[in-house]
Amino acid sequence: MIGLLASVIDGVLIGAVYGLAAMGITLIWGVMDVINLTHGAMIVAGMFGLYYLTGTLGLPAYAALPPVLVAGFGVGVALYWIAVHRMIGRPPLMSLLSTFSVNLILIGLGTAAWGTVLFNVPVSVQGLRLSIGRYTFPGTHIMAALLTAVIAGVLYFFLYRTRTGKAIRAVAGNREAAELVGIPTTRVLALAFGLGVALAGVSGMLIGTLFPFTVLAGDAYQLKSFVVTVLGGLGNPTGALIAGVALGLVEGLATPFMPVSWTLVMEFVLFVLVLIAFPGGVLKFKRARRASAR
Repeated sequence: MIGLLASVIDGVLIGAVYGLAAMGITLIWGVMDVINLTHGAMIVAGMFGLYYLTGTLGLPAYAALPPVLVAGFGVGVALYWIAVHRMIGRPPLMSLLSTFSVNLILIGLGTAAWGTVLFNVPVSVQGLRLSIGRYTFPGTHIMAALLTAVIAGVLYFFLYRTRTGKAIRAVAGNREAAELVGIPTTRVLALAFGLGVALAGVSGMLIGTLFPFTVLAGDAYQLKSFVVTVLGGLGNPTGALIAGVALGLVEGLATPFMPVSWTLVMEFVLFVLVLIAFPGGVLKFKRARRASAR
């Protein structure tokens, strides 16, 4: 019983990072109706950012977070102008193909540079650990979940309490009306895309403190992000975080009873079932049902 509880707690801690990764996808979709298929590559970029900042510059692992965040934002803005800007307002398939093309280029360049060698960043957090019986949770897992909570809180404050954040929400709600009141929508879209990519990069950095990785590791985490996004509802960053924790909880419950290789299969069965039953996402469905009840 204690082993199952430990597995669930560890799953929730890791699930918080899944939620952070999915927040990047859902923010971009909510603002501009674009599915960013460079998401996995940006997660890997965050992992390699951690690897080189700690290995080459000698930074402590968590001190790499601000540089990865800033670099991710810059890369995201550049990607917006290169691959997305001309696709705004066109059928979703256009932006899907555009970002997918960039994703293939980035993966190809990464594979040519580093191959598929496994990389690992040894990280330890002295004095931070949680023990339940004979089970001990690494400080890295706890730190990743805590940093995710802080980043999510800062993002929420930014979106709901700052002038720029309110402009992003206004553009997401009605781009034409936002333009009529003088909001520079093109710059806001570039900002939102940059934020989404920055969140992907930071989530990759945090995942890099937990697990070894390769250039091709981003695909699995991108797929998990899609599952989380559908569970939480497209365009709902808060729902993405909650759904990420829920997915981690499901993984934690399933791991003691099935091989790890089957976990991804189970997640995609859940993904299909949610798409059939709640196309707008479970959390959006519940919110809509409460609104109709009033």
